[in-house]
Amino acid sequence: QSAHRAGLRSFIRYGWRWSWRIATFVTLFNAVSTGLSVYRNKSTIGNYASAGAFTGALFRMHLGLQGLAGGFVFGAAFGIPAGGLLMAMQKLTGETLQERRNRERRELYEQKLAEW
Repeated sequence: QSAHRAGLRSFIRYGWRWSWRIATFVTLFNAVSTGLSVYRNKSTIGNYASAGAFTGALFRMHLGLQGLAGGFVFGAAFGIPAGGLLMAMQKLTGETLQERRNRERRELYEQKLAEW
C-alpha cells in the first residue's frame, strides 16, 4: 500500500510537470496547422509537417542553434505521420474538413440568396 501511494505521489508530481508542456505543444501544433489550412484553403500533410517543425523548433530553441535544428527535424518527422493519420481519419468519415467547410459555405450562400 505504501508503494502504491509513493507511485501515485510521483505520478502526480511528474505528471503535472509534463502535462502543461504537452498541452502547450499540442495547442501550438493545432493552432499552426489549422492556421495554415485556413490560410491556404486546403489541408495537406505539408501543413502538419510545418506545424510540427515550427513547434519542435520552438520547444528546443533554448538549446541553441543545434537544438533549434534538431527540434525542427524531429517535429517535422513526427508531424508527417500525425498529419497522415488525421487525414486518413477524415477520409474514413466520408467528408474532409475542407469539403465540409466548402459545403457549409455554399449552403449559407444559397440560403442568403434565397432570402434576398
